[in-house]
Amino acid sequence: MAVQLHTPEGMFQPVPYHHVATATGTRHVHVAGQIARDADGRRLAPGDLAGQVEQALRNTARGLAGAGATFADVVRLRFFVTQWRPEQYDELLAGIGRVADELGLPQPWPPVSLIGVEILFEPDVLVEIEAYAILD
Repeated sequence: MAVQLHTPEGMFQPVPYHHVATATGTRHVHVAGQIARDADGRRLAPGDLAGQVEQALRNTARGLAGAGATFADVVRLRFFVTQWRPEQYDELLAGIGRVADELGLPQPWPPVSLIGVEILFEPDVLVEIEAYAILD
């Protein structure tokens, strides 16, 4: 396997992700920030953070698959969430939970960052997800 996920002893726990990803391989896959739009660009789940997380993860999976990768090859995920507040955490996790099995998200996840931003490229976009993977 090109990606090994681990959390060294002494690092903060519990968190739903590993702190460290070690990867070997020659192909690097970068999936640009994915949002809640379908293939025709139609807005999905307006005003619904969990719904937008679901669709953005599905789109991320499509991007990975297009390069021959899956979430098992991912070494880092980044979530950008507009107007982030800690009270939104459960809603964010609900969106992830609803597609975790469908998309084969590893548990715990690879290293992940959640970055609060003022606005993304359009006012209705609540979340954007980027992925970085390595393949042999």
